Amino acid sequence: MRIASRTVYLAIVAALLGAGLAACSSASHTGTSAVPRSSPQVAAASRTVSFVAGGTTTYGTLDVPAHRAGQHLAAALLLAGSGPTDRNGDDAGAGLSPHTLQLIAADLAQLGIISLRFDKYFAGQTGAGTFAADPGSITLSAFISQADAAYDLLRGEPETDTGRMLVAGHSEGGMYALLVAESVSPHPAGLALIEPQDARLLTLIGLQTDEQINAAVSQGLLTAAGARSNAKGVQQAIAEFRAGQPVTTTGLSPDVVQLLAPELLSPANARYVRSDDAIYPPSVAARLPSGTRVLVTDGTQDTNVPLSTIKPLVSALAAAGTSGPGLQVLNGVNHLLHRPGVPENDQVLAPSAVAALRAWAQPYAS
Repeated sequence: MRIASRTVYLAIVAALLGAGLAACSSASHTGTSAVPRSSPQVAAASRTVSFVAGGTTTYGTLDVPAHRAGQHLAAALLLAGSGPTDRNGDDAGAGLSPHTLQLIAADLAQLGIISLRFDKYFAGQTGAGTFAADPGSITLSAFISQADAAYDLLRGEPETDTGRMLVAGHSEGGMYALLVAESVSPHPAGLALIEPQDARLLTLIGLQTDEQINAAVSQGLLTAAGARSNAKGVQQAIAEFRAGQPVTTTGLSPDVVQLLAPELLSPANARYVRSDDAIYPPSVAARLPSGTRVLVTDGTQDTNVPLSTIKPLVSALAAAGTSGPGLQVLNGVNHLLHRPGVPENDQVLAPSAVAALRAWAQPYAS
């Protein structure tokens, strides 16, 4: 699924000074203070890496900031949004190249934080791998296992401080981040959920389709009565899919059918959609270890993850006892972390998004 764009399928506050920060600088971690200042400087490096997950070789980029020899740094796994989104946060097939993850990696590097980003299944150099013969057999669990393997690779890098592991996910990658945090060991110290999928997949698809229906009314392309009929039909189609019944599209406008087709009418996507839709992100968030430092961003211009849906996720994070900046509302920012008027392929992040990310990451800076 692609939360980042409905036209394409399957797409802060000051630093915490309490116990969480104290834990990051404890004797069990090899931080900056543990390395003599006379140690030679090691230049920043960007390395191509690979690892095997589920029989598929996955390719990625490891960015290691400049540091002193022997120094261990906080390390962040970066997770891309839905669809065939590559390690940089781009989807070549859809003509999208905002470089979202690459820009996040660069900002983390300025704080002295290592990052790993990778081409997930069906993206970039990795491609379909073992799913080439039967793409429709893939489910959410395969993507999470792939991300878990990436986390293991990052944890084993010689420059990584394993006590300061982080995970940052954009869009659907935000939901992936919650699932990875639950399955890996050690659990990450912090999570950045950047415009995250915050509800069941088809619930969000329904909301996004309703937005398109309302837009059609405002443009005079659909009557109010037609909008009501289509909105009701969308909910019926979603209910039928969830119940495993044939999906009825009778009475829906052709444009609405086209919007629903990738999720509800494609046999090749059905298994993945069902496995994703089974996840309710707030339920996963409620199981996070207490003290996990969390950032959640939601732009006021993000029509894919609207502010109206974010509260259950934020409440679940609070109930779990997480710390950190929590929800940061980014005024005027859209799903691609752009300000109004910025073309979707401009490779720039809104200043408020950068500030939120840096505030979350500051306790882990070297």
